[in-house]
Amino acid sequence: MAVLGVDFGTSNSAAGITRDGAAHLIQLEAGDMTMPTAVFFDFDTKKMLIGSDAGAALLAGEEGRYMRAVKSLLGAPLMREKRNLLGEKLDFIDVVSRFLGRVKVAAEAQTGERFERALSGRPVRFHGDDARNTQAEVDLREAYLRAGFDDVAFMYEPEAAALANRDVLAEGDLGLIVDIGGGTSDFTLFRNGADAIDILASHGVRLGGTDFDRMVSLETVMPLLGRGSQIRHAFGNETHTAPTTIFNDLATWQKIPFLYAPDSRRLAKDLAQYAVEPDLFARLVSVLEDELGHDIAFAVEAGKIAANGTGAGAIDLGVVERGLAVALGDGLVEALLRPMADEMGAAALVTMAQAEVAPEAVTHLVFVGGSSLMQVTRGALQAVFPQAQVHHGHALTAIVDGLSLASARAFE
Repeated sequence: MAVLGVDFGTSNSAAGITRDGAAHLIQLEAGDMTMPTAVFFDFDTKKMLIGSDAGAALLAGEEGRYMRAVKSLLGAPLMREKRNLLGEKLDFIDVVSRFLGRVKVAAEAQTGERFERALSGRPVRFHGDDARNTQAEVDLREAYLRAGFDDVAFMYEPEAAALANRDVLAEGDLGLIVDIGGGTSDFTLFRNGADAIDILASHGVRLGGTDFDRMVSLETVMPLLGRGSQIRHAFGNETHTAPTTIFNDLATWQKIPFLYAPDSRRLAKDLAQYAVEPDLFARLVSVLEDELGHDIAFAVEAGKIAANGTGAGAIDLGVVERGLAVALGDGLVEALLRPMADEMGAAALVTMAQAEVAPEAVTHLVFVGGSSLMQVTRGALQAVFPQAQVHHGHALTAIVDGLSLASARAFE
């Protein structure tokens, strides 16, 4: 019975199977093996759009709700809260299940096979908290079952990437997978054998590319909307700093849709009324009223990528106000992200300690995951393992390649 390998990612997803002993990826969208992990609830058509269609609807200004990075909600109580979406009472497990259902349909249509079982990737740690980490897998399992699968097995994402990248190592070499994804960073230390790999240790932290976006947004964009500005007291001349929660949420991909509720908009208006710098909060009010949170997030992401390796770039905020932009010069982005990149390097050393292997024993560093393309992350890891050869795996498909290869024997 065929088993579908599924990489349900924070930013992008992919699927594949084993065919003639090799990984065969499913074309989830026209001409593309990966699909954005995004949905859009179209209020006019009463349909849930998935993948690139979701992003297109957002950019076209369609009336609705856009969601990205829903994987980061797994394990949180919010996953099981029922909400009225397109006239249905749905929880976010339903949202994930419909996304996974689309993946299942695409795979069955292309292969002519029926997939009743799946091998799903998962981070080593969804969350730092043990209870939430356990609950996250429970939530994801339930989403697969609601999507129409009869059973699902799980494999750590960096271990799948190790399986897919073993060919760059000679027999006996010691490799460290560095998987920097959208929401988590995972590490697997493995030794390459003649016929198989030996997993020595796997470790992970809840830190990834969306955290990079959040930091850049908080420090460069949110001050233009009032973050750090002073609010007058209703009585007297004293002031206090504007509350940070609304800005923290506006800079966090998965929390943006929840800011369009009446209480958040009311808070923004109250802040604008008493603000020492009312023009800043007028922008915040318009961002929430016009639901521009994701437009800002995309602009921040684009600016971060433009500054990668060049040390300079800009965040175009013309969607908020004509001519508004943030310059990203003098290595600002790298300086903002360096502490998190160093934390990733420290997590890699924890992996080594778990295996009781000295860092200098690593012969190969294998970088995978979209955010591994950031030079600040590569620099931090190479500083920890300066003697290791560096290999750049397929950033977006290394995990699904490994899951596809492992799927044939996942339920043996």
